[in-house]
Amino acid sequence: MTTSTDVIRAFYQALSIGDAPTALGLMAADIEWHTMWHYKVDGRGPQKVAEGLLMPLMAEWASFALTPTDYIADGETIVSLGHFTGVHGASGKSVDAGYAHIWTVRDGKIARFRQYIDTLAVAEARQ
Repeated sequence: MTTSTDVIRAFYQALSIGDAPTALGLMAADIEWHTMWHYKVDGRGPQKVAEGLLMPLMAEWASFALTPTDYIADGETIVSLGHFTGVHGASGKSVDAGYAHIWTVRDGKIARFRQYIDTLAVAEARQ
């Protein structure tokens, strides 16, 4: 049996190997995606996440990784704590920004995402 935490782990794993189709396939057709920094997902659905977040993120950062360190689960809500690390493409600066991601998984698909991240660390790497 796949748990909600397993779905989120699979999402991070897919991103870590650059498998965007698998990551997007884990999302509900009407996923709601909220970020706390300059990437904005305008509307709902995996394609909107790809256009508003994944493609701009890959274009801006020479390399990056999302590394979850802890998972806290309560029913369909999963909180992952971890670090966004990377090297900015234009500045060449590195970042290590702590994050909290709050996920909602319904019927085996990611239905909602909310991000809280150390925006100062990200902004300093972008300068």
